[in-house]
Amino acid sequence: MKLSSNSALTATLGPWSERMRARFDLPLLVRWKGGSGIKLGNFDTPAVTLDVRDASGAAALLSPTLDNLGRAYVEGHIDVQGTVQDVLNLAHRLSDADLGAESSGLMQRLAGKIASAVSHTRTQDKAAIQYHYDVSNAFYAQWLDPAMVYSCAYFEHGDETLEQAQIKKIDHILTKLRVQPGHMLLDIGCGWGALVIRAARQYGARCVGITLSQNQYDLACERVQAAGLAGQIEIRLQDYRDAQGPFDRITSVGMFEHVGLKNLPAYFKSVHDLLAPDGWALNHGITSTDAWNNETSNGGGRFIDQYVFPNGELPHIGAVLAAMQEGGLETVDVEGLRRHYARTLQCWSETFEAKTDLIRSLVDDKHWRIWRVYLMGCQWVFEHDEASIFQVLCHRAGQSAQTLPWSRGWMYGAKD
Repeated sequence: MKLSSNSALTATLGPWSERMRARFDLPLLVRWKGGSGIKLGNFDTPAVTLDVRDASGAAALLSPTLDNLGRAYVEGHIDVQGTVQDVLNLAHRLSDADLGAESSGLMQRLAGKIASAVSHTRTQDKAAIQYHYDVSNAFYAQWLDPAMVYSCAYFEHGDETLEQAQIKKIDHILTKLRVQPGHMLLDIGCGWGALVIRAARQYGARCVGITLSQNQYDLACERVQAAGLAGQIEIRLQDYRDAQGPFDRITSVGMFEHVGLKNLPAYFKSVHDLLAPDGWALNHGITSTDAWNNETSNGGGRFIDQYVFPNGELPHIGAVLAAMQEGGLETVDVEGLRRHYARTLQCWSETFEAKTDLIRSLVDDKHWRIWRVYLMGCQWVFEHDEASIFQVLCHRAGQSAQTLPWSRGWMYGAKD
């Protein structure tokens, strides 16, 4: 396909655009490098303007799955103008309108089955983690909260700032676990150290935080030293499979998505083995809303796997609970936080957009485009029940009922 002008674009996309305009009436203007363009709906002013920069961009429009559109944007084959919300809505409407949607659904299911065969060796997992998290600490610092908590926040009342909501999330986790002074706490996937620092400072715990990201390890160590907590906290560059217990409490926040579906029982068996006999653990992680653990609709999962989280796999919450039981853990409490993550991602995306010039000075254009699409897209996914997130509280299975609490009342207190 060779394109060199608006007239060539019109000739190439003409029949397709007429069908789209007649059937879907989209407020979208498609242009060739800023020319007059093609209307895909009846409007005076478009909500979104899409500039096609080359033939690959035109090809993406002809098969507008989310991964095709996302890939075209990231690779510079298309550009878009419009608000974040309008761009998101139009991308999903285009994907829903894809004439190959039925075959696309079949391909998603096949892709899900193939993905379950990913091996997740230590080397592969470390490479995947470092690909995502080692962009640069300065990059993440621009759009996360000051403590750089890179996971779903907890908006208890809905009017909290992101910083307040992240502190409340950590407190919510530590309160659920009933962390006491002197407890040994392991944080699997400790990020930049926010949870272990608060657990040590506010709850009196002795903590070990482990990560596979060199950048996270370096900054977490610096923050522990600066907080004067080196005597209570140890940060390790370590795979969870190499950790040794026992620990009174274990937290895993935003980490098990990297484990792999077939490895979940073994992962939870590792948590079981690391726990003290009377210990408690909490897993906080993203889940699929597809009962068969398939990816999100219209190819969004394929885009994330290629550009954002290589080898990431999302289980349905039912699969999580089954894997926990298989790993020797009894589920005690499950809390869904989907609304909270939609709001968290909105906060991240709005800050990312507001700091565009600064962020673009820290990374190349491709990385900026990847994270822009990722944050915008994930906000839509959680808003529209394409993915969810749960906190699951558990302990070793097979214990007396007398070890269980009568109610959930203790969960709703927090440290100042």
